[in-house]
Amino acid sequence: MSFKVQPAAPARPNRCQLFGPGSRPAIFEKMAASAADVINLDLEDSVAPADKDSARKAVIEAIDGIDWGTKTLSVRINGLDTPYWYRDIVDILEQAGDRIDQFMIPKVGNAADIYAVDALVSAVEAAKGRTKPVALEVIIETAAGLTHVNEIAAASPRLQAMSLGAADFAASMGMQTTGIGGTQAGYYMVAPDGAQHWSDPWHMAQTAIVAACRTHGILPVDGPFGDFSDEAGFMAQAKRSATLGMVGKWAIHPKQVALANEVFTPSDAQITEAREILAAMEEAERAGQGAAVYKGRLVDLASIRQAQVIVRQAELIST
Repeated sequence: MSFKVQPAAPARPNRCQLFGPGSRPAIFEKMAASAADVINLDLEDSVAPADKDSARKAVIEAIDGIDWGTKTLSVRINGLDTPYWYRDIVDILEQAGDRIDQFMIPKVGNAADIYAVDALVSAVEAAKGRTKPVALEVIIETAAGLTHVNEIAAASPRLQAMSLGAADFAASMGMQTTGIGGTQAGYYMVAPDGAQHWSDPWHMAQTAIVAACRTHGILPVDGPFGDFSDEAGFMAQAKRSATLGMVGKWAIHPKQVALANEVFTPSDAQITEAREILAAMEEAERAGQGAAVYKGRLVDLASIRQAQVIVRQAELIST
């Protein structure tokens, strides 16, 4: 273990982030009633330029006009290369109440992007006397964002989560695909017998995001899966993401919420095993031993840390 201990990520459920266009206020109540842990009201890609102002107004009205329960309420602002983003922040913080929890910043390329948003948010909060600090989430969806992922993760104490935006990331990298996440037909290996085996083209980006997030105490989240009719494909990518250490996944359609929650909620069997491992290690420690045998396999201090992750996650979800 390094002398500098990794900080813990925010203690909040983040299994599923459900997105909805800010230009469609008719669906906000349904989003609030969903089983998603995080609601993302979108002012960016899903809103046409002509609808930006009306969408922003609808989001402002919904922030305090709808009962969001205990969900994390997030608003995705427009990109910093547009003329819309500053007005998204200023209008929401000046006109909406304290129910908003987070701004999501798209297409972040470096730490300076975070500094710009943080500075504006801080200024408006101070001017309006807001006592609840608004958190930030960033989306890594460019080559620059991936290159600078570690400095981005360290850029602000407001930063609580980081997601992978597969579609724009693919475009920025020049990838030959129009798919949003999942298996890509051209990305495969050929075995000696001629059989084709598909690999995961998102693995490197996801791993880099998880490492940066875990280093700086941020929640790593997998982004969208575009084909909402392909439940098996969604589940496969979500399970890969969970195995790599991500805590949740976006839902761009209501039917994906239950799928994400299923993958990122520890099963009863996993929770039972984790608690049994912790109990076995406690017994070993009382006996002066640094390891124990559990169901025929060796468990040690590393096993404790793995088991604690599962138990803490289960406890967060159950509260």
